[in-house]
Amino acid sequence: MSDLPRRTLLCATLLSAASARAAGPTTAWSFALPSLDGGTLDFASFKGRVLLVVNTASFCGFAYQFEALEKLHRDLGPGGLTVLGVPSQDFDQESDSNAKVKQFCELTYGVEFPMTEIAHVRGQHPTPFYVWVRDTQGGWQPDWNFNKVLIGRDGLVKATYRAGVEPGAPALMRPLEQELRRPGA
Repeated sequence: MSDLPRRTLLCATLLSAASARAAGPTTAWSFALPSLDGGTLDFASFKGRVLLVVNTASFCGFAYQFEALEKLHRDLGPGGLTVLGVPSQDFDQESDSNAKVKQFCELTYGVEFPMTEIAHVRGQHPTPFYVWVRDTQGGWQPDWNFNKVLIGRDGLVKATYRAGVEPGAPALMRPLEQELRRPGA
């Protein structure tokens, strides 16, 4: 009988560890994606900053938003904002190569904010970041290009936006500016 408390404690410890692993990442800082420039975009390197993660596509009717996104990145970057572009072919409106995406964004819109390689943002095999967003936001996932995910300085999702919410829209700017006013982590 004296072995029972020890076994109970062992089982509880193992179940607790398994549960923590099953829970998965708790903040955006747990993720990394291949960079359009080569190497890796480790989200942990943005810890303490505000991220606006946008799934993009070169041939989308919303591609004009690149210009406003770059302006946000440039103007609010010193205050703690990083815009992060995630090109995706999930809606059949992106180039077939990372080199073409890079060339288009730089030459057409002067994009200097960090961008990932072409990635899946929905469907059967979205990147782990978008799985995390979906799982923590009640099933939310991009329904088109230029959907936006606002990540606070604490690494948590603060808001999600559909493509029709422009980068300078009050619905996006109010929460974004509120996050920028928070102290960095």
